[in-house]
Amino acid sequence: MPATRAPAPAPNSLSPSLHSVLLDLHQNSYPHVPNPPKCKKRASVALVLRVRPTHNQPPDRSSPFQNDTNTSVQQQLDTFFSQPWVQNGDPEVLFIKRASRVGDRWTGHVALPGGKRDPEDADDRAAAIREASEEVGLDLTTNNCIYVGNLPERVVTSSWGSVPLMVLCPYVFLLTDCDSPTLSLQPTEVASTHWVSLNVLLSPSSRTVEHVDMTQRLASTGGLMARLASRSLMGYMQFSAIQLNPTETLQCSINLRQSIGSAQTMTWLQKCRSWFCGEQRASNQSSPLLLWGLTLGILADFLDMLPPHTAVQLWNYPNFTSPDLRLIVNLLTYQVRKRNMHQVKFGARPEPNNTAIDAETAALPVEEERDDRNQVGIGGLGVGRYYGPSDSPDGTAYAVGIMLRGYYQKIRLALYIFVAWRAALGSLAAFCVWKYIHRKRLAV
Repeated sequence: MPATRAPAPAPNSLSPSLHSVLLDLHQNSYPHVPNPPKCKKRASVALVLRVRPTHNQPPDRSSPFQNDTNTSVQQQLDTFFSQPWVQNGDPEVLFIKRASRVGDRWTGHVALPGGKRDPEDADDRAAAIREASEEVGLDLTTNNCIYVGNLPERVVTSSWGSVPLMVLCPYVFLLTDCDSPTLSLQPTEVASTHWVSLNVLLSPSSRTVEHVDMTQRLASTGGLMARLASRSLMGYMQFSAIQLNPTETLQCSINLRQSIGSAQTMTWLQKCRSWFCGEQRASNQSSPLLLWGLTLGILADFLDMLPPHTAVQLWNYPNFTSPDLRLIVNLLTYQVRKRNMHQVKFGARPEPNNTAIDAETAALPVEEERDDRNQVGIGGLGVGRYYGPSDSPDGTAYAVGIMLRGYYQKIRLALYIFVAWRAALGSLAAFCVWKYIHRKRLAV
C-alpha cells in the first residue's frame, strides 16, 4: 500500500519562503553594534511572527503540536514548518499602536513591542522579552515560542542632525501555537494590538504615504502662528508607508474610553486647533493604521528577504507636498537619485546613511570593515547576503542606505533655495502691488 503524502503547500503560501528566511537568520546572526560616544541608551524590539491556519487546511486539534525545546532551533523550525496547516497557513506579524502621550516623539505610531533597555536586563534580547511581557502580556520564553535570531542593529539619531539617541536592536520570535495568544495591554504604553498578514505587508496595493507635520518642532519656540505660517509655505513632508489591514485587533478598553470621552468634551476651538496642528489623526480611532518611519525600516530588512523582492520598486523618496518646494527637491536630487539607484541595481559598497526616517529620527547602519565581496546587487530594501552577489557571512549592506546617500544634504539645500525663492516672490508681489497703488494715485 503506497504511503500517504502530505498535501503540497498552497501556490500563494509564504510559509516555505518564511521557513528559509528564518533558518538563514538563525544561522547567520548580525554582529553587536556598540554605542557611539556620548550615547548610552539602547532599546530593543520584538518582531513576533505566527502562522494563522486557513479554512482549507485546519490544524489537527486532536494531537496539538508540542514544540520540543530540547532539540536545536533548526530542528524546531523544520518540525514546525513540516505541518500541513503551517505550510498552507498565513504568516502574520504582531504590531502595537502606541498610546498617545505628551512629549513622546513616537506617540500614536504603529510599532513593534519593545522599549529601552534597563540596567537589570541581562542583554538586549532580555530587554525585548521584558518589554513584550510588560506592554502586551506576551511571554516569549515559553515552549511554544522559538527565538530565531536578530535583524541588523542600528543607531537611531536625529533626522536633521548627527546627535545619536540610542542603538535599536530588533529580535525575531516565532509562536508555534495555532491559536491566538492571550494578550493583556498596558494602558499607559499601548492603545491597541494588531496581527497583520505578511501578504498585506508585501502587497503593492497596501503602499501609501504618510504626511508628517515638520513644523511641530516650532511649537515650543514660535507657537501656533509660527507653525501655521511654516506649514502654509512648506506643506507636509511625505514619507513612504504601508496601510495595514489587520486580521485581528485588540483595543485597550481604558484608552478607548478615554479617547471617546476626550472627543466628546473637546470644545470647537480645541477641535479646530487640533485639526490645524495635525493632531487629529493621532487621536482618531477610525484613522487608517500606517506603518512608516523606523518600524518600516526594521520591517524592510525583513520583508525584502521574502518574494517577490520588490521593495525598492515600491519605495518612494521623502518629499514635500508644496508644489514649488517639491519641484526644487526633485531638480536638486535628480543626479543623486539616479546615481544611487544605479549603485543599488549593479552593486556598490555602501556608506553609512539613513535606513529609516520619520519626522524626528533616522536609523543609521553601522559600517564595519569587510571584504569586497559584500556588494549589494539587489532590487529591494534588504540585506545583501540573502540574495545577490554578496556571500559574506556578516554582510550588513542596506540598499536603502545607498538610496538615501547624499539625499538629505540636498533636502537642506532645497529648503534654503525655497525660502529665498518665496522671499523673492513675496518681494516681487509687494513691489507690483505698490506700483499699482502708486499709479492709481497719480491717475487721481
